[in-house]
This record gives sequence, C-alpha cells and structure tokens, in this order.
Amino acid sequence: MPDPVSRLAQALTDIAGVPVELERPSDAEHGDYATNVALRLAPTRGRPPREVADEIAAEALARGLVAAAETAGPGFVNLRVTDQWLSDAVSEIVGAGDAFGSQSADGPERIQVEMVSANPTGPLTVASARNAAYGDAVARLLAFAGHAVEREYYYNDAGAQMESFHSSVEAVRRGEEPPEDGYQGDYIAELAKLPGDPVPAMLEQIEATLERFRIHFDTWERQSAVEVEIPEAVALLDTFEEEGALWARTSAHGDDKDRVLIRSDGAPGYFAADAAYIRRKYARGFDRLIYVLGADHHGYVGRLQALAEMLGHPRESLEVLIYQLVSLIEAGEAKKMSKRRGDVVFVDDLMDTIGVDAARWFLVSRGHDQAIELDVDLAKQRTQKNPVYYVQYAHARIAGILRNAGDQGLVAQSYKADLAGALSAEERELVKRLLEFPALAAESAERRAPHAIPNYAIRVADDFHRFYHHHRVLGTETEGFRLSLCAAVQGIVARCLDLIGVEAPERM
Repeated sequence: MPDPVSRLAQALTDIAGVPVELERPSDAEHGDYATNVALRLAPTRGRPPREVADEIAAEALARGLVAAAETAGPGFVNLRVTDQWLSDAVSEIVGAGDAFGSQSADGPERIQVEMVSANPTGPLTVASARNAAYGDAVARLLAFAGHAVEREYYYNDAGAQMESFHSSVEAVRRGEEPPEDGYQGDYIAELAKLPGDPVPAMLEQIEATLERFRIHFDTWERQSAVEVEIPEAVALLDTFEEEGALWARTSAHGDDKDRVLIRSDGAPGYFAADAAYIRRKYARGFDRLIYVLGADHHGYVGRLQALAEMLGHPRESLEVLIYQLVSLIEAGEAKKMSKRRGDVVFVDDLMDTIGVDAARWFLVSRGHDQAIELDVDLAKQRTQKNPVYYVQYAHARIAGILRNAGDQGLVAQSYKADLAGALSAEERELVKRLLEFPALAAESAERRAPHAIPNYAIRVADDFHRFYHHHRVLGTETEGFRLSLCAAVQGIVARCLDLIGVEAPERM
C-alpha cells in the first residue's frame, strides 16, 4: 500500500530515471526531505553532480511535487513539501486506520516461526521470556507486512532431561530429595502432589503463561512424533558411513563439518531429528522457516541451512534468529538464575512484578544481538521515566482529547483536516514523524528487528508531547486539522504498541 513519502519518491524516480530514496534532514531548515540521487547519477551522465541536482530540483518544482527544491552541498537535492501535502497525508493516515503501513511484502509467503520451545521441565524462565517476546514481535511484523504466519512450539517429551525431570518429581513423591543433578524448586513439590505423569500439567502451565504473555501458539509439536519420521528423512540426504556411524555430508552444503545422523550403536542423533523436523515443516507447505534460538545455538545456523538445502529447498528459506542473554537488575544488583537449582526467575514472577506491558516492551527494546539488562525498578515505575508508560500516556492523553471532542459532537471518522492557516513547526515535524512509519515497519519486518518499533514510538510520543505543550486542540481555528492529527498519532502509537504485544490504554 503506497504511502505519501513513497509516492513522492516514486515521482522523483520518474524524473531521475533511477530509484530515489528520501531522507529527513536532521535540521528542518534544510528542508523536509532530501536525496543524494544526483551524486549517484553524475558519473553515468558525465556531468557535475550539482548540475544534475539543479535539473531534478527544477523538474520537481515544474511538476508541482513540492513547494521548494534547491541544490545543497556537493549535489544533494533538498525538498520542502506544502502544508496541504502534509494535511492530506494526515487524512490518509486516519482514513487507512490499522492498515496504514501494512502489506509491504513484495511476495507474501507462508512462514512458520518456531520459538520458545523450552523443554517442559519447569515453568518458563526469563530467558524464555526474551525468546517469546522477540519471536512473537517478529511474527506480528511479518503478518503486518502481509505474510501468512504460524507460531509453533516444539518440545522434547523424551530424552535425558525429561528422565531427570521425572526422577526429580518421583523422588519428592517418595519423600526424598531430588537427585543432585535433577530439578529443584517449589514447582517440583507442587507437581509431586498431582497424580500421574507431570508433563501434561507442566505443559498446561506453560501454555497458560504464554497466553497471559499474549502469545498464542497455533501448533505444539512433540519430539516423539517427529522421531518416527527419521528413517524417511535420512533416506533423502547425502550420507556416508564412517567408524560404524552414518553421517550427513553437510560440509558440502555450507556447514563447518559433517554431522552424525545414526550413531555406531544404531541410535539416531539429535541431527537426525532435526532432519525429520525440517522435512515435516516444509511438507506442510511453508515457504520459509524461522527458528528463534538462544546465544548458545550459534552453531545451528549452518547445519540447519545445510539440511534445508539437502532436502531440496533454498538455504536462505531457513533462518535462525539468535538472541543474546537477558539478566535482571534489581536494587543495582544482577539476579543469578538456574532452573535446576530452583533459584530462577520465572516469566509469571516477572509479569507479577512489572506487568505484561513492561515485560514485553523491555524484552524487545534492544536488538536481539545485544544482551539485555532489564532494570526491574525502572520497569515497575508508573512515571514518564518508564518508556512504556511514557508512550502509553501519549495514547491515553489523545484518547482523552478525542473523548472531549466526542462530547462536543465531533466524531472521529468525520474529522476534516482542512487548513485554516500555516502549519506550525511542531505540527510539520509531527506529521513527518508519522510518515516514517510505513518504511520503518517494512524494514523492521525485513530485518527481523522489532526493537526499532519501540524506539520509534518514543520519538512519536516526544513529538506529540512537544506539539501538545505548544498548541491547544479544541476550540481553535485549526481544530479540524489538529483533531485529525491527534487521531493519526493515536492510531500509529497503538499500532506500534500492538506490534510488540503491548496494550494501548484509553485511560491512565
């Protein structure tokens, strides 16, 4: 869905004959938008960049695309749009509603995002919370871009960790301490009070935690169901035998070494299960597979992409998104956590302490390739020092303005952004900030980088609060435009919050 800025860029592309990208100058005195296209064109045209820039600027003016255009520096074209262009843009944002900035994908795909996938040996921890918050935000961005997205949770229902979990629960049932290398903690004692297999009860608790965290999984996949298909998957791979074991020749497909499929004792290795799982995913019709894994899984990138290629799919159609660790800081000190020792911080405890909104915000507010130190004391604050509260307050403040407008008979859908005078500097900057959203959302989806969304939302809130500090909305000559502008800000703030799983309150 083209937006005002991309349409302007396309009109300039038609003039230049090559793709034009527009940027906002850091200083509004240099115009509203700028492009360096003349610098790129000059060598091919054999002319000075400033001459090319002068021609582009003159043609942009002649076509009525902008209010002013001038050449600056070595050959930049600085552009200033009209107040009417900005006013029309506000009307477009309000009219598009939730769809503004969506459907940016050139070729929509069926994508599966597999995330969390923690073994059901205990409640979800803060480490899993980052996986969940990041993975779900990526999924939301991809869906907003126009892809069909499914969320999947894969868990082991067999193996050494599950045996240790079972033995820990059984020991407590007998009145004994769990094994030294087993699982500790109050949750083991609670599970021991229940009859039968503790795994279903643990899974039920995990699913409830995730739903509370605003993450709904479409499918839950078990290791035992996947392992049944190992022989069929292995038969499709390029293999060789060595020292009694069966190996996959993954080094021929970009992996750093070959991988064992079937050990010398005849038992399948983890990699064989990976092969069966990937084959199963593609067989369900997905165009792209995304794994969200912790920092200790860097080695999985090459091996999983090699498997995709060996099974007949483009290696780039399988992505492994690696996120770094998260630690909690409270009263200036880091908490030490271990699920086995039982001194771990669980996701439910985190939500109880700082709330779902703050947890979701802080866990995606930095790039996934950076470690997070979550300041619990800051996240608990209900003041404008807390960034999630600050952004939500902007939304709630606008909701209050619109309620007051409604009391005066002004209906949101009928706001008319007519101009009654020149736009102020604060109004112009706020509109231009809003118009950054489509490109930002598209890039965030493409780069799997949801941290750009909360950072942008803070800038929108900054610009709105600055506008609100300088200008009244109701009872002014430009009431219609300012109500439209408020509605546009509210919509984009709400969309930003929703993309990272945070609520947009009407009142605070």
